[in-house]
Amino acid sequence: MQSFSGDLRSQRVLQWPQGSVQRSLYKSMGYTDDDLDRPLIGIANSWNRVVPGHYNLGLVAEYVKQGILRAGATPVEFGIIAACDGIAQAHAGMHCILPTRDLIAHDVEMMVQAHQFDAVVLLGSCDKIVPGLLMAAARLDVPAILVVGGPMEGGCQFDGRAADVTSLTEGLGMFAAGKIDEPTLRRLEDEVAPTCGSCSFLGTANTMCCVAEAMGMCLPGSATIPATHAARLRAAQASGRQIVELVRRRVTACQIINRGGIENAFRLGAAIGGSTNLALHIPAIAYEAQCPEITVDVLEEIARSTPHIAKINPSSPFNIPDFHLAGGVPATMKELLPLLDRSAMTVTGQCVEENLRGVADGDRRIIRAAGDPWSAGGGLAVLRGNLAPRTAITKPAAISPKQHVFTGRARCFDCEEAAIRAVMDGVVCEGDVVVIRYEGPKGGPGMREMYTTMKLLYGRGLALKTAVVTDGRFSGTNNGCFVGHVSPEAAEGGPIALLRDGDRITIDIPRRRLDVELSDEEIQSRRAGWKRPTSKFKRGYLALYARLAESADLGAIIRHDAESR
Repeated sequence: MQSFSGDLRSQRVLQWPQGSVQRSLYKSMGYTDDDLDRPLIGIANSWNRVVPGHYNLGLVAEYVKQGILRAGATPVEFGIIAACDGIAQAHAGMHCILPTRDLIAHDVEMMVQAHQFDAVVLLGSCDKIVPGLLMAAARLDVPAILVVGGPMEGGCQFDGRAADVTSLTEGLGMFAAGKIDEPTLRRLEDEVAPTCGSCSFLGTANTMCCVAEAMGMCLPGSATIPATHAARLRAAQASGRQIVELVRRRVTACQIINRGGIENAFRLGAAIGGSTNLALHIPAIAYEAQCPEITVDVLEEIARSTPHIAKINPSSPFNIPDFHLAGGVPATMKELLPLLDRSAMTVTGQCVEENLRGVADGDRRIIRAAGDPWSAGGGLAVLRGNLAPRTAITKPAAISPKQHVFTGRARCFDCEEAAIRAVMDGVVCEGDVVVIRYEGPKGGPGMREMYTTMKLLYGRGLALKTAVVTDGRFSGTNNGCFVGHVSPEAAEGGPIALLRDGDRITIDIPRRRLDVELSDEEIQSRRAGWKRPTSKFKRGYLALYARLAESADLGAIIRHDAESR
């Protein structure tokens, strides 16, 4: 066995004879002296049979273990939670999704620290799980590598492209409008998700997997390998081998998750038109990596200077498996190389520039050259105005240029369910700005996604004739005219709480403005009559989260640094 450094964390616990009690507990599960004399590599596995993107992680973990064993270390697997955004959509369960991000980070931290593992392999694929794992890696600052489960394949043809699970919500709107019949909707239900894997479009799940690769936390080319492909297992085994090499070389997570890596990650996210949830997760990861200089304004500066060079569903018919075949993250980063921190370290032990040597050009139908982009920028835009004094977030790349300036009358709802009912009942009309409030981190609590409202508007033919403004957030698959993350949120007494039906709202993306046609005096008069609503949850984790979570403009983080206390 190749030797390792003598100061392994695990050996402080397991060195004989002082560690004989701990060794005996491991031996009770079948570990041998040889196993316990090697580095112990934790495997944080979020496998379950609830989340399609995690369904294959049990098998993926076996190949990670093979790699660890072959490289001379001992794998120690443990389970962590994972919840499915799709199953939690449009009901009370969505309150729980964003808060799981912090639970996952805490869970991994506690398991790795309690047992003094020498490194950790992080297994996850979906929306809040991947950022939670990256937050944990940055907080722990031990050698770490992320292994994702991969995307599912696209489904049957529907509405001019390969279907995905969001097609069903669009189909519901079409069904309500009499555009499709019941057999069509039932067939769609059976065929939109033909394999396991993270949803095939560029939602938050696949955005975060691609971003993690660009950050340097995944092996190059591995983030987009489809879930059912054999290459997914080969990448898992290679990742198991590589984590042991990182232990040998003492390469820890914060040598990778630092300003250079984080900015590279966000630039890649902007270049592919990734989810607006990046504006929540990147600041949260930066907070854990002690990079307070990464703010939403810094992220917008990066987005403005980043060409939009890869078009993926929902902005094109091509799904993530198509993007993978087109060259994926490496081909996209090759085009962005002049804008990247080339010297940023990655889990290969090499820098970004070294990893990209020899990478071929991407398929130009999906990944354009940087000099011939789909658009000059616009992966994310930060808006301000008298309706969003602290910021709001939108994604110009997903919005028709005809809607980059939109003025309409407010149609106000104090929760997502009320807005959904109004859309389904035909109450929302052309020219409306659907305002959905009390859905922020504190007010939701949990900052639910307004995905369903947007998709129903699309299905009813209103996507290009209405807009949605919310202190909640959106899925990466949304299109139409939308603004989220409005801060201060309604529960904090932000101006969005003071809106009334009929108020004139203007979204002006070129000027980065979100305004309501009200005087300062009128806003102050309405605020004087506003009362803070009581929390929707009186006990349990959501009640705690509502008290502790910061606002959306700060990434909805839960502060734990000494200065905040």
